[in-house]
Amino acid sequence: MIIVIPMAGLSSRFKQSGYNEPKYMLSLWDKSVFYYAIHSFKAYFNQEKILFVCRDICNTKAFIDGECKKLGLQFYETITLEKETMGQAHTTLLGLEKSETKDTESLLIFNIDTFRPNFSLPITTDFSEIDGYLEVFHAEGNEWSFVLPDKNSNKVLKTSEKDRISSLCSSGLYYFKHTRDFKEALKFSMQNNITTKNEYYIAPLYNILIEWGMDIRFFTINLSEVVFCGTPRDYERLKQLNKKDIV
Repeated sequence: MIIVIPMAGLSSRFKQSGYNEPKYMLSLWDKSVFYYAIHSFKAYFNQEKILFVCRDICNTKAFIDGECKKLGLQFYETITLEKETMGQAHTTLLGLEKSETKDTESLLIFNIDTFRPNFSLPITTDFSEIDGYLEVFHAEGNEWSFVLPDKNSNKVLKTSEKDRISSLCSSGLYYFKHTRDFKEALKFSMQNNITTKNEYYIAPLYNILIEWGMDIRFFTINLSEVVFCGTPRDYERLKQLNKKDIV
């Protein structure tokens, strides 16, 4: 399995709020936002490769090397992009292609601005029998990626972006049994211009795989098990809280 962390976003909301660094570089408690996001996968350090896909700004590659040293993470690769991308899915695709990741490798994608303390893959399913899964929680609001569930199982019937088709909201963690499936679904989206606000998001790709007859599942966690740091408001709120209560 390869764990991909797309981090080529513009951090536009942070820039507009006066922050001078990308959000993943910001200090939080005694570390950085990056540190806590990646620490989520401590159980898989130096077992599964972690691929960082970033833009060539603010000396990010050197920053990543320094943070990975603090984390004790050795099995990783950083792909640096020269241009802006067309969204998180596009960033992931470029990273996979440049890293020459095998199509048969399983793929786990997660955000750089979200913390998932003590993450581990679900143990309640046989991964050889499914083609992918999303991690979800119940929440209010319309700002999430959503899952429409089968009434009698944890099978995904449909996903949506910023369209509340259920109360099941994505935590931003996505699994694909084969990297090839992710790549082919995204290339189909690009060929048919299937975007959300002119960007390519990851959750909608599962709709294509479902149409192709693949088995996509969801696994539910408690909202308290995931920590968001994607907006200035989230960041400033976390700074006021006790680290021990969060991670």
